[in-house]
Amino acid sequence: MGEIAGTYRVLQAAGARLGTQAPGGVSTLEPGQKLPPRVQEKQLQVGVKLLDGTVEAFSIEPKSDGQTLLNLVWRRLNLTECDYFGLEFQSAQGCWVWLEPVKPFGRQVPRPRTTVLRLAVKFFPPDPGQLQEEYTRYLFALQLKRDLLEQRLVCADTTAALLTSHLLQSEIGDYDEILDREHLKASEYLPSQGRCLHRILELHQQHMGQTPAESDFQLLEIARKLDLYGIRFHAASDKEGAKINLAVSHMGILVFQGTTKINTFNWSKVRKLSFKRKRFLIKLHPEVHGPYQDTLEFILGSRDESKSFWKLCVEHHTFFRLADQPKPKTKAVLFSRGSSFRYSGRTQKQLVDYIKDGGMRRTPYDRKHSAPHVSVRVLTADLPRQSISLTEGMRTPALPTPAGTSFSRLPASPSPPPGQPELPDAQAPHSNGAAEHNPDVPQPGPGLPTDSPLPSRSSQKSQLGLSPTSQGTLGSAEQGSFPLLSPVLSDAGAGMDNEEEPKHKRLPEDKAYFIAKELLATERTHLKDLEVITVWFRSALAKEETVPTTLMTLLFSNMDPVYEFHRAFLQEVEQRLALWEGPFDAHQRLGDILLRNMRQLQEFTSYFQKHDEVLTELEKATRCSKKLEAVYKEFELQKVCYLPLNAFLLKPSQRLVHLRLLLSRLCEHYPPGHHDYADCHSALQAVSEVTTALQHNLTRLENSQKLAELQRALVGIDNLAAPGREFIREGCLHKLTRKGLQQRMVFLFSDMLLYTSKGVPGSSHFRIRGLLPLHGMLLIVLDPPVEEVQSEGGPHCFTIYAAQRTLVLAASTRLEKDKWTRDLSTAIQAANSSSSNPALALPASTMRTSGPSSSSEVSEEQEAEVAAWSTQSPHRVNTTVHVCWYRNTSVSRADHSAAVENQLSGYLLRKFKNSSGWQKLWVVFTNFCLFFYKSHQDTCPLASLPLLGYSVSVPREADSIHKDYVFKLQFRSHVYFFRAESKYTFER
Repeated sequence: MGEIAGTYRVLQAAGARLGTQAPGGVSTLEPGQKLPPRVQEKQLQVGVKLLDGTVEAFSIEPKSDGQTLLNLVWRRLNLTECDYFGLEFQSAQGCWVWLEPVKPFGRQVPRPRTTVLRLAVKFFPPDPGQLQEEYTRYLFALQLKRDLLEQRLVCADTTAALLTSHLLQSEIGDYDEILDREHLKASEYLPSQGRCLHRILELHQQHMGQTPAESDFQLLEIARKLDLYGIRFHAASDKEGAKINLAVSHMGILVFQGTTKINTFNWSKVRKLSFKRKRFLIKLHPEVHGPYQDTLEFILGSRDESKSFWKLCVEHHTFFRLADQPKPKTKAVLFSRGSSFRYSGRTQKQLVDYIKDGGMRRTPYDRKHSAPHVSVRVLTADLPRQSISLTEGMRTPALPTPAGTSFSRLPASPSPPPGQPELPDAQAPHSNGAAEHNPDVPQPGPGLPTDSPLPSRSSQKSQLGLSPTSQGTLGSAEQGSFPLLSPVLSDAGAGMDNEEEPKHKRLPEDKAYFIAKELLATERTHLKDLEVITVWFRSALAKEETVPTTLMTLLFSNMDPVYEFHRAFLQEVEQRLALWEGPFDAHQRLGDILLRNMRQLQEFTSYFQKHDEVLTELEKATRCSKKLEAVYKEFELQKVCYLPLNAFLLKPSQRLVHLRLLLSRLCEHYPPGHHDYADCHSALQAVSEVTTALQHNLTRLENSQKLAELQRALVGIDNLAAPGREFIREGCLHKLTRKGLQQRMVFLFSDMLLYTSKGVPGSSHFRIRGLLPLHGMLLIVLDPPVEEVQSEGGPHCFTIYAAQRTLVLAASTRLEKDKWTRDLSTAIQAANSSSSNPALALPASTMRTSGPSSSSEVSEEQEAEVAAWSTQSPHRVNTTVHVCWYRNTSVSRADHSAAVENQLSGYLLRKFKNSSGWQKLWVVFTNFCLFFYKSHQDTCPLASLPLLGYSVSVPREADSIHKDYVFKLQFRSHVYFFRAESKYTFER
């Protein structure tokens, strides 16, 4: 019988179907003859849509894991910084899900033979300078192009047109109106492209000469400052059923209402993440949530959506926050609770270190403006120089242009590497089988893929770029010997760098640049302050049905337009400064947008004038409604309300003063022939007209706000905000009593002098011990002091005679004594010459008519009333009243006005007295206090440092601070060092 070459028929042995053992038999093959190999299993063809829109096919084994496909994609694209990217696909429910590297491909993707995955950016770093390769930045630019078209990157039309113009410059080169219009007809960048066409062409014309690399960099610089940069919404609802959107970014978990961000939970605030069925749970640290709530709960559409979002949060926390590669998790022998999911891959710090340490040779390539066939030349350590067609790489279809432009790698904008979690906390046990993630504990996970090079473990110097910040005029450090209000700062959310401090990044040398950065930094803070009213307080009031409709209309009809103006103004300043501080020093101009916005600001004068009415009506409503008063006080206790609430109502008018001062400094800096001189002078004139018209109104507003703040801090007076009464000075003095000198908090107004003492233990209020009218008062300065006062250790004394009473007060220093006597003399003279005298209303028991006052001036009934009221109405302890009490100092109305003019914001490096490293923080200086944030995007401060009583100086030789632009803050044994980025910032 003949044989058919290449085919063999294997006969089934008897009993094989019944499971019996097959007989050994005798081989009939010739010596050395072998059976042909078994037919290989059928390969699975997987389609992947790249960022340029082309679809590539990849062959994998059906049982391969996700990492196998990822490695094939990275290898085909020759992508070095591959950890920023991922592959996503649509689940059966229609949601986009990321492909997991360690899970079998067939178990993740529904219909693996027909599903097309797509390449996308998974982790968006806060600074594009952290992307070391030009090719990576190019892919990020394509991702932003996709997000704009899919309406994920929602922004104003002007911003969208600017982003599109940079994409045009990158793809087709310099402006040509005919080519631009033809290209825009053939290619869609925006859903509303026709509406913005004229603006796109106008902006594209301004980019003449930019290479594709420059355009990509500018595109990323502008996009990273948008609220929705790198944001993917996950529809959810809160416990009350309100529809919200959840998202995760490098900084933490974000909450949006529509497209407006209403809350941010930084990784430093989060203790644990978990999900249980449809519920997604965020457990906060105790110092964040305080005594109110421990765990926040959000409801997603399904368990799969909840788990998917939880996984995304775990990956973002590990990638951005951990410094080292997670270790593998040992599997449980018998039972395992919760999900075993862990992040697989390198962290951002490992990736940056690996690239900087030269772990792989650079892959230089010559990129030209788009043409029908664009090639990317690749040079690796193992491959000869070759040309890879974009059918194997990336291709952006566009119209052909003349000769392309090649470019070299852009200098990376320095940025600090992501820090490690600062507050380690043991992970709590799982409950009810719910999956959890503890951001404070390094998460284990599988190792790197076998074909990925291991990252370097060598230490890397962090590069910290700084922005302007502030410093106030402070008093002497040698003031009093009374307890200190502890200025110890929490390190929550701020990592310490104990290594050698790196060099500064390159900054423009023009002083105007630093003035512009001060404008940008303070504008960011101002917008956050406006959100306290327009977003957070509105949300609190919306839950209370008893709020009068007229009050809601009055409040928000005057605040919302101002908020929208500053939101648009901030975007323009951010975009202009991004161009200014880019690697090409382009568009060094600010006067044009200042002039346009200051003229627009003149239209808001009527809104500013109504803020006095808003403040008055809000105070009246809280006195008339107990429920509204409770909402008001409860809101003030939230961390987002870091100042007294009515202080935020003054911010719009105070911002006008800031803008006028900044413009004045710009005009003083520019010579008359400068291209920005005329616009800046016109802008200064426009804002000066507004501030002049509102100056009297602003003074009245600040006085009303101060009286309202003191009204809530004092117990025993109901009509402190009487018409015509003005605040002059507050501070701590010592009053001579039968028991000797006792500490008193003294308040000087235009018509009276109040002295108070601290309330019952545990209370933050002050009870009134006595009142003296200024009309007819006599002031005697004792120099030298009387014997009995000298014996009590109070040499800086003065005596007051009023209302048949004698009051002996002692200051802590000669300087404090001079301040009080000067203000008292001026106020007494003004009161005696004035015919008006506001009625003074106090409980009768507090009005002593003769003899020095003693500790028994308040009756037992009043003591009980004070104790009950104080415990029910807690108050913040970083107000000037409390700081003056603990620091034994005082503050005047003139000091408050100076503080208003010198409110500042920006990045600083902070160092404690005995620490070995510097810490980068966003610092806000307002209301005589420094507030510390991890970044300018944070909603709530991490900690605060009241500055009253601190002295400011430069470090001494003994401090061993060998850095430039460092200033020292000291109060007794408490010492802090702060480093600014430039001489201008240091002097400010």
